[in-house]
Amino acid sequence: MQMTIGQFLLKRLTEIGIEHMFGVPGDYNLQFLEQVKACDGLHFVGNCNELNAAYAADGYARLKGAGALLTTYGVGELSAICGVAGAAAEHVPVVCITGAPPLHAMEQRLPLHHTLADGNYDDMMICFRQFTAAQTRITPANAVGEIDRVLTTCLREKKPVYIQLPSDVSYLTVEAPDAPLDLSFASDPHQLEAAVKHALRLWSQAKRSALLIDMDADRLGLRHLMAELVEKAAVPYASLTTGKAILSETHPLWVGHYLGEGSSVEAKACVEGSDCLITTAPRFIEVNSGHFTQKLPKDHTIMLACHSVTIGNVRYEGVNAQELLRHLLQQVPERAGDNHRRLEEEAWSPQADAPLTQERLWQRMARFIKAGDTVLAESGTSNIGLTSQALAPDVTYISANIWGSIGYTLPATLGTALAAPDRRHLLFIGDGSFQLTAQELSTLLRLELKPIIFLLNNRGYTIERYILGMQEAYNDVANWKYAELAGVFSEKGNFLTAHARTEGELEAVLEKAAVSNALTFIELHLDPFDAPATLKTFGPATAEFDYGPLGPQRLSA
Repeated sequence: MQMTIGQFLLKRLTEIGIEHMFGVPGDYNLQFLEQVKACDGLHFVGNCNELNAAYAADGYARLKGAGALLTTYGVGELSAICGVAGAAAEHVPVVCITGAPPLHAMEQRLPLHHTLADGNYDDMMICFRQFTAAQTRITPANAVGEIDRVLTTCLREKKPVYIQLPSDVSYLTVEAPDAPLDLSFASDPHQLEAAVKHALRLWSQAKRSALLIDMDADRLGLRHLMAELVEKAAVPYASLTTGKAILSETHPLWVGHYLGEGSSVEAKACVEGSDCLITTAPRFIEVNSGHFTQKLPKDHTIMLACHSVTIGNVRYEGVNAQELLRHLLQQVPERAGDNHRRLEEEAWSPQADAPLTQERLWQRMARFIKAGDTVLAESGTSNIGLTSQALAPDVTYISANIWGSIGYTLPATLGTALAAPDRRHLLFIGDGSFQLTAQELSTLLRLELKPIIFLLNNRGYTIERYILGMQEAYNDVANWKYAELAGVFSEKGNFLTAHARTEGELEAVLEKAAVSNALTFIELHLDPFDAPATLKTFGPATAEFDYGPLGPQRLSA
């Protein structure tokens, strides 16, 4: 059938489940925005800047399976590239669309605004090539094939992709296929059969089977299959901190986080002592590995990746991890175990007049978080504080664990709130991080979304203080009147704001937040030099790793 190039691109985006597109308008993308406006089932969400839009698309994609970002050429897309790189690092599929100058101008190498005025129209794509799995410049001749190729790559590789849409082509008509986009990936039958036999042989010989969960268990859609395997085979499991809460942290077979030498005795024995370890292609960085002290049982590990499975030293290409797990679930014997007992939560008693402390705060927040919540924890104090707490089952936990770009979680909350409006969304963010992307609070209010935002006011960058410069001015930030910003950003009054300095005040605020039907902004006042226990050891260890034995941390000790 015939349709315009813009209509075809929008049709494909809706087919892969995208209902919201984030971005900032610019003259090179306005013609496409007119088509977005006319598209049933897809809405444009204007952001305060392109970086925030990229973060919002990332948060959206983590719940919906894919996100979309719209920028304008040069100035807009380069403003977004940090967020796109973060999505690449964290394996999040985001479709990056940039409204580009007209095709005739690019072919004639005309010097235009938003460029370097040198006639070079390859430079932006070269930039994005570093952080995307596929790139294309749309023309009337390639539109159908290239749009399908790039979107298929995005979904199969679980990484961002980049589309340049010249301003003079989106309204041109092409012949488009009636069939929906084919995203299926079936395993090579011979490779799958061999991998299943190998895995079952390893499993049947094992005395200490175990699972190790990382973020790709979520990205590859393996969460429920692995949970079924735990229940059927009574197999214990550990998580990397980068795979937090993907499987239940209150299940009796969860042994905790695996952090190499930083693990608990139980988690270390479970993973390193396993003679059949199933894991989801973990990516070890210094933060989640105890500074690279991990020791997986390589000869006894089943490694599940996007399009391959590695068992011991044998790699099986063209094997779908979901298919392999389904075969294992059908064939592994059922094993009796105490799988249905749930760990009892200790009673919580607030100390009414006690000032808020990092140690007690995160214990209380873990009890406030309920099954089914979406929890966003900003890099630094919030993420470290919550990582040490066992969260309720079926919580979706989001943090930029690998990329670690501060300010990510506020606009990401915009994305998650639009992706799953029926869920409760909780954001925990420090004052320093909040100042980077604070404008997006106005978008949350404009769209009348209802997250609960906990702003940790500790007068600066606590995580940096514990690495270096405990009392140095470079780790300070201006002390805004944070709770008053909602009134600045919105005249509707569609919000609840509150402060808490003591445990008693926090309890009163949490009671209101639990029944609030509006955006809730809670400013928590904490000692600038207080920190979770884990951070107090993480900071000095990071300084030693970053600066070496003659570094400035030794001089200031």
